[in-house]
Amino acid sequence: MNSDHKYCNSLFAYKRFHTREVKIGNVIFGGHHPIRLQSMTTTDTMDTQGTVEQSIRMIEAGCELVRITAPSKNEAENLANIKRVLREKGYTTPLVADIHFTPNAAEIAAGIVEKVRVNPGNYADKKKFEEINYTDETYQAELERIRERFTPLVLLCKKNGTAMRIGTNHGSLSDRILSRYGDTPLGMVESAMEFLRICRDHDFHEVVISMKASNTQVMVQAYRLLVNHMMKEGMNYPLHLGVTEAGDGEDGRIKSAVGIGTLLEDGLGDTIRVSLTEAPEEEIPVARLLAERYQNRTGHDSIAAVPIPINPFEHTRRHTNTVVNIGGRNVPRVIMDYSWKDEITAASLFAVGCNYSVPLDKWNLTDMSADFIYCGKNNVDFEIPGTLGLIYDADVWLTLSNKTRAYPLIDVKQMHMSWDAEIVFVKAECHEVDEALVEKLKQHDRLVLLLSTQNLHGMADQRAVFFKLMNAGCEIPVIPWRSYDNPSEDAFMLYSATDLGALFIDGLGDGLMISAPKIPLQRVNSTAFGILQATRTRISKTEYISCPSCGRTLFDLQETTAKIRARTSHLKGVKIGIMGCIVNGPGEMADADYGYVGTGPGKITLYKEKDVVKKNVPEANAVDELIALIKEGGDWVDA
Repeated sequence: MNSDHKYCNSLFAYKRFHTREVKIGNVIFGGHHPIRLQSMTTTDTMDTQGTVEQSIRMIEAGCELVRITAPSKNEAENLANIKRVLREKGYTTPLVADIHFTPNAAEIAAGIVEKVRVNPGNYADKKKFEEINYTDETYQAELERIRERFTPLVLLCKKNGTAMRIGTNHGSLSDRILSRYGDTPLGMVESAMEFLRICRDHDFHEVVISMKASNTQVMVQAYRLLVNHMMKEGMNYPLHLGVTEAGDGEDGRIKSAVGIGTLLEDGLGDTIRVSLTEAPEEEIPVARLLAERYQNRTGHDSIAAVPIPINPFEHTRRHTNTVVNIGGRNVPRVIMDYSWKDEITAASLFAVGCNYSVPLDKWNLTDMSADFIYCGKNNVDFEIPGTLGLIYDADVWLTLSNKTRAYPLIDVKQMHMSWDAEIVFVKAECHEVDEALVEKLKQHDRLVLLLSTQNLHGMADQRAVFFKLMNAGCEIPVIPWRSYDNPSEDAFMLYSATDLGALFIDGLGDGLMISAPKIPLQRVNSTAFGILQATRTRISKTEYISCPSCGRTLFDLQETTAKIRARTSHLKGVKIGIMGCIVNGPGEMADADYGYVGTGPGKITLYKEKDVVKKNVPEANAVDELIALIKEGGDWVDA
């Protein structure tokens, strides 16, 4: 890998990136230690009993680090009571104080808990959404001011043996960083590196780093770029992985897996937090499924290294030929596998977004209607929706009397034959794609490659084939195909989102195909579309950028998110931020089109992008006012 682009040990052989060990209480992070699981309380920090009870539920679910918000001196001081009660009850799990705007609270907390988290964007810097033109001299003067403000906390942590997380968030970069670097992964990295350099200058190294964003592309690029910069400056601090404001339910799990899983695949990550708008103890089983998958990954079949033709710090879609509606500038296509079914009926297509009305004798298609179904040897003998394509095993396709929107699936040994079809799907295992096959693929303009793998490190196996094709100038459209035999539904969502999402993050893939006979077809279909949505490569539904709640939250996030979702889920492509407090307000919902932010007890402020539109709206009316704002913005359509 080009040293300018290096961010992990290898893109072909799995190995954890070796970080320095950081001791947090009685738990060691980094080095060769397991990937640690953590979450954050949602209670009021001044509610000692409530916070203790929730912390215990988290710990018993497997949480190895409990984070608690400390927005002011009072909450920071009450951490001592929370810690005392937990210790009296026999719980020794380390605690983290979450700090944003109040350095004095951080300094108090540094003498109480085992770790303090600070956000460089608002700890000692300024965030007033102002664009300022800095000269080199004025920029350096601001750095000196930040050094002066941050150093006391560094020295306190060093004295007390308290660890620190420097947690950069995409949405809360300071005006200074934005003015020089823009709203970019590089800006996120530089924001953290400024604080890291101060820590290093004071010989303080008990530090963990995070680079969170709700946009998975930005998040992945920022972590990669951070490691690249740390390598260049001789640093190897442990990484805390997370997608901020991931949301709830299926969407939150898929989005988290796309971001976190993409990095875990390359050996990055020492601790993870899955930010779901659910009870914090519900986050731990999800985090565990993601982390445990890599315990035995080093034993995978070898993957031959090839030159890397992409920039891992930017998203650029691989250029491919257009074959009917696949490749080129078309959105990635979804192929659903029906080959394992005994028969295919019109009713069975309901699961993949194709709804047939008997009285009207017509099909109604949803925004998540599959583009193709793989029939295998099944024969479809009814009228299908006009946008749906059927893929048959080659021997069955040859016998069809009606080949309208029907396409053969051949293997590499059948490529020499003549196939009279607009699209010819050719299936190949990664190990079959050698130089000779690549040259053959280049000679055909109607082929689409269905690329499968049996390698334990399957994402890297498929990625290497994409690299091989790009290096050879072969622009055949490629659809990665993954199979999952017997996972739970949660494991299926997380694994497929990791394996396929990681490819789409890097612009690799013209569609996807998932085979999972033990998982309901509706879940497989929604997961496929969820992966494309989470990677920002095909938008098929409303996106909710919803924070996971904490002690700063000013309303019931789960209930409010459900209310907003119930009324807006039909608004395809609209991004709605739902934030419990101003800390996670206009900054953290940086990608949102509309924002719903708690700004006081029973009071909501509404945003259009980053601009305040209505302040202090009574909570009872706020959802109605949000709908009115979306209508005013021209983004409303009737359901």
